[in-house]
Amino acid sequence: MTDLLDSNLDNDTPGLDKPQYYLNREFSHLHFNQRVLAQALDESYPLLERLKFLLIFSSNLDEFFEIRVAGLKQSIKFGRNLSGMDGVGAKETLKRISELCHETVDFQYKILNDILVPAMHEQGIRFIRRVNWTPSQAAWVEEYVERELLPVLSPIALDSAHPFPRLVNKSLNFIVQLEGKDAFGRDLRMAIVPAPRSLPRFIPLPPELNQGADFMFLSSMIHGHAGKLFPGMTVKGCFQFRITRNADLDVDMEGIADLARTLRGELHSRRFGTAVRLEVADNCPADIAEFLLHEVGLTEDDLYRVNGLVNLKRLMGLQSVINRPDLLFPPITASMPKGLSRKDNIFDAISKRDYLLLHPFESFAPVIQLLRQAAKDPQVVAIKQTLYRTGNESAIVDALIDAARGGIEVTVIVELRARFDEEENLELASRLQEAGAVVVYGVVGYKTHAKMIMVVRREQQHYKRYCHLGTGNYHAGNAHLYTDYSLLTADPALCEDVHRLFQQLTGMGKTERMNKLLHAPFTLKRNLVRFIEGEIKAAHEGKPARIILKCNGLTEGKIIQTLYKASQAGVSIDLIVRGMCTLKTGIPGISDNIRVHSIIGRFLEHARTYYFANATPSVYGASADLMERNLNHRIEVCFPIEDAQLAQRVLGELELYLSDGKNRWEQQGDGSYSQVKTEAPAAQLELVRRLSGAS
Repeated sequence: MTDLLDSNLDNDTPGLDKPQYYLNREFSHLHFNQRVLAQALDESYPLLERLKFLLIFSSNLDEFFEIRVAGLKQSIKFGRNLSGMDGVGAKETLKRISELCHETVDFQYKILNDILVPAMHEQGIRFIRRVNWTPSQAAWVEEYVERELLPVLSPIALDSAHPFPRLVNKSLNFIVQLEGKDAFGRDLRMAIVPAPRSLPRFIPLPPELNQGADFMFLSSMIHGHAGKLFPGMTVKGCFQFRITRNADLDVDMEGIADLARTLRGELHSRRFGTAVRLEVADNCPADIAEFLLHEVGLTEDDLYRVNGLVNLKRLMGLQSVINRPDLLFPPITASMPKGLSRKDNIFDAISKRDYLLLHPFESFAPVIQLLRQAAKDPQVVAIKQTLYRTGNESAIVDALIDAARGGIEVTVIVELRARFDEEENLELASRLQEAGAVVVYGVVGYKTHAKMIMVVRREQQHYKRYCHLGTGNYHAGNAHLYTDYSLLTADPALCEDVHRLFQQLTGMGKTERMNKLLHAPFTLKRNLVRFIEGEIKAAHEGKPARIILKCNGLTEGKIIQTLYKASQAGVSIDLIVRGMCTLKTGIPGISDNIRVHSIIGRFLEHARTYYFANATPSVYGASADLMERNLNHRIEVCFPIEDAQLAQRVLGELELYLSDGKNRWEQQGDGSYSQVKTEAPAAQLELVRRLSGAS
């Protein structure tokens, strides 16, 4: 098996491995987050959508610290000042990350306080600051604190008997300065007040005190009444803070007898990993901040003073408590291709031709319908599926459970290590097993990231297979927010490949040769390299040569170096990379013919799509990004779009993204991105017009 792995491909192309030819992965990641934050400044977006982009930035930055910054700190701790292809070591990278993040976080709060909060105030959405409480509001707050907060708040004194507590990752906490003696005569100086996660972070005022959509922050209430937690003592100061911790699960796959049991044990430790960032209110005194840094083992570079809430992400719930559709994007009605509605027999439809759906513009319902009809069809004998992320309440999982209970042989490959969805996936695995499904946890050492469904049906004394292959997860919620392709097919050769891959994942044995499917870690990278080299050959022969690659991340060294070679040969290359991209444009003689674009819009661009003008077939969809982890350490699939009309459609949609005049950013020679502003329509808006419609 080992000799077939793509990871054994030589990653070094002489002359193209110089550090100055590559961008830093972490800086590129941060620049993507800056592009997300910039959407909060776009006045053409509805107000609450602008707020949402600002909060998505917070969420993204949290994960960046929990995973990427934590990994760098761990490398330094163990004496490994490793560098990426750009040659920048971990220590220098960490220093620059601190500088970039401090600048960007300051800018984020300036946008919030100076632009979005005043704009919301004009729309009747107000967050009442403590200094502005009216007497009647203050009286209501006091009653609310007595009734709702004091029974659940547990202050923790800091003294020799009460050392600094272990505080949960990203939880809201307060450090309180005290003066006086407590009931036991102790001369206390400081205490910690954790805010339980069950408490709302913003509370609507009652109707009689509410002028529209008026809210109080939990932090303001606790600040205003911290003294009630320490009777007989004087509160000299109360300051909110939040600790971000290493949240990457450290699971040694070797020797694990029960992955599910091991993960359950690790999930608890994630909440108390090593600290990587400390956020405090900007009015927190220097000595208090220094004390907190010392207690959690961080330095001044890791301290972030913020002018507002330290847990902005919790404002995500605002949209659900106020009824202001005028401040949101208008909903779209996803279209349903003819032949795939609920009243149609989906197997008859797919038998006649392939269907390609682009979500969210086209409905995700046919994918669910495939399983629902299969679960009730007496001719169906088996269903096999991979699950990476599904969501809390999943119609996909419900259909699989119904099928298993109905006597159909159901096999599900559940990836337990889908980051931050591990607990949810453990739960759905248990539900599936209880229903009688066979649950497999994939291959040790390789995450199963492929998106595949196979339904086996007995027709006229023969078995026939029907498959779904996708670029995104089986998560109905994401299908409304992420752009992804779904291919529904009964093509015998392609379905045979899917069958072989399921056999490989659930059983043992060597890899079988595929007919049409490309899959990592075996054949995907080598074939992508081969396709690029095919364009190089065409260019040398004087033929038109073109490459378009659309993905979420591009960091894999061999792919980048081969693209550089293609550029040198004169191949026209357009890369639509939403996030991280370590390939560098504008290098004379190296990347002159490469353009890197990033689309940031209403929907999260997630579809991985590849086009090679001289390959046959020329258009592919994939579950894989062009990153080391995807191509070398995950189970991924890349499937051809062979129907000429469907392939032409995909190419047209790629060209639409390349002409986007509103949501497109272009990489500059220094690695920064500049937003393109032309008269051309935004690609996503045009796809809404073409494929769906506003309701």
